Amino acid sequence: MGKLLLIIVFLLTTSLMADEVHWAKDFTSGIEQATKENKPVLFVFSRHTCKYCVILEKTTFSDSRVIKELNNDFVSIIAYSDEGDAMPQELWRPGTPTIWFLMPNGQPMFQPLMGAVKENAFLQALDIVKKEFSEINKKKSGK
Repeated sequence: MGKLLLIIVFLLTTSLMADEVHWAKDFTSGIEQATKENKPVLFVFSRHTCKYCVILEKTTFSDSRVIKELNNDFVSIIAYSDEGDAMPQELWRPGTPTIWFLMPNGQPMFQPLMGAVKENAFLQALDIVKKEFSEINKKKSGK
């Protein structure tokens, strides 16, 4: 009985830890990782005291479908203005949250999304980004 309980606790702990977005340590290391893995980048400019930033993190970024997509197909980076996190000046916008989709070299793929995007709409955006990224890679490789 003790071994079974230990296994259950281990599995629950492991699954709980897997149920979060794997955020890069900072912008520079995230871009390096994206370049190495050839993945698009999700970059979020946020603030801890922003109502809509908190909503985005507690809803969309806590949704298991979103977490799975981001952890498998993207390199995710978040920068908090109230922590003084470094970010490229050209990605700065006066409102938060600001959601960018970037190429692995840090260049924007689209204009940013602003605000607390709901889960289903965010998943649709992820699909669009993945398709566009795939098309860009096909053109680069000449296929």
